[in-house]
Formats: sequence, structure tokens, C-alpha cells
Amino acid sequence: MKRTASVTDVLRNFSDYINRVAYRGEGFVLIRGGRPVAQLSPVPMGTRLGDLSGLLESLPRLPSDDVEIFASDLERARSEIGIHDGRDPWES
Repeated sequence: MKRTASVTDVLRNFSDYINRVAYRGEGFVLIRGGRPVAQLSPVPMGTRLGDLSGLLESLPRLPSDDVEIFASDLERARSEIGIHDGRDPWES
């Protein structure tokens, strides 16, 4: 939930507002002259690369029948658009 704060108050207490955004995840709509003029909010953070294996393990698994159907659909799509050259694109 975003709170409102006057631009003047944010300027006078800038460090406090930055800490609230950075450490508490709070967001603020800045008001000047009774009108909203800007937002102060945390930067969205992504997932760390080290967490990738756990994330991949948590994904649901396809039943083996669906895996075979997906593989055949993929091969058919590749042949229809002519991009399959027999190489594994993930190999370096």
C-alpha cells in the first residue's frame, strides 16, 4: 500500500524515507500543492541465479504422455518453419 507524503517532508527527512523504502518496502506518493507529482517506491528485484535450480525443481512436471506429445509438436513446428538444423541450441 502506498502512503502519501509531502515533497517538503520528504526533502527534510530524505534519509528516513529512503530507509523506509529500501528496508521496509514501503512506497510513497509525493504530494506538492495538494496534487500527486511523483512516486517513491522500491526497485523490483529479480530472483538470484543461485535460486534457479530450486525454482526449476518447484515447477510442475509433465506426465510422460504429454512430454512425448509436446516433443512431436515442437519437431513439427520446427520443420514447418524450417529452423531445425539438427543442433542443440543450448550446447556451447
